Amino acid sequence: MAQRTVLIVLFDGVQSLDVTGPLEVFAGAERHTPGSYRIRTASVDGAPVRTSSGLTLTPDAALAGEGDPHTLIVPGGHGTRGPDPALTDWLRSHGPRGERLVSVCTGAFRLAEAGLLDGRRATTHWAYCDTLARRHETVEVDPDPIYVRDGPVTTSAGVTCGIDLALALVEEDLGRETALAVARHLVVFLRRPGNQAQFSAQLAAQTARREPLREVQRWITEHPAEDLTVEALAARALLSPRHFARAFRAETGTTPGRYVDRVRLEHARRLLEDSGAGVEEVSRASGYGTPEAMRRAFLRALGASPAEYRRRFRPAAAL
Repeated sequence: MAQRTVLIVLFDGVQSLDVTGPLEVFAGAERHTPGSYRIRTASVDGAPVRTSSGLTLTPDAALAGEGDPHTLIVPGGHGTRGPDPALTDWLRSHGPRGERLVSVCTGAFRLAEAGLLDGRRATTHWAYCDTLARRHETVEVDPDPIYVRDGPVTTSAGVTCGIDLALALVEEDLGRETALAVARHLVVFLRRPGNQAQFSAQLAAQTARREPLREVQRWITEHPAEDLTVEALAARALLSPRHFARAFRAETGTTPGRYVDRVRLEHARRLLEDSGAGVEEVSRASGYGTPEAMRRAFLRALGASPAEYRRRFRPAAAL
């Protein structure tokens, strides 16, 4: 088995967990399967860097002294807010040479600045997706998944999503057994699939300013199995359906239907993860009505059936 070099780029203002999360995954895989990975860290000049939380990290070397790695990881953090010409030039030259180019969180901005995301689909931390799309119009920014793979380039969402992505890469390299062993060691029961949403329905939408709309949001979350049509929700807010739909979207940033879909999906996911309820019972409790309707919703949003989702994400002891 050929050893794969994993190189993690360091810079001032880097988010420490963007570095240490993936690093611990690959280090765990190396302990499980000796000789599988050679893990390196490097800054532009080889000098120590100060993370966004104040932690000092000492790299192994300067980037100029490193060869072309199998997997190049560019983390995010406050340090990505401004351009770094030296790092951009290095990435533009060396980024395409390896087998895999990876960004974590706002590290996607570094790749975009180097032109490495042009014409590609990508993601980043949910709070910065609009900024990435606005600054780099040639990049197709998808704000929903926790990571996106487009050819040899993979971008992940915020912070801990780098762990999910690293586990996926380990599974690709060394198989599911090794990835699961690493996940268990890190007390991550099973990795999340890349197309799982970055955040909950409540975080995905803004909280409405007006109390009647905030009350409707709370009602949806607490009663996913009720009649949640626009007409029914408008009646609760004492508004006409048309006025309600417009106001809801204006104040939350999403439509009532999309909000309901996310709440129901999240409710069903929690029941599948935390309870012994059957798929039919979960579908009724979550407002889908039938198992088939819930199955279609899961496949569309998560790329997995409810049964497969439960198998992946419910702790083994509970199965």
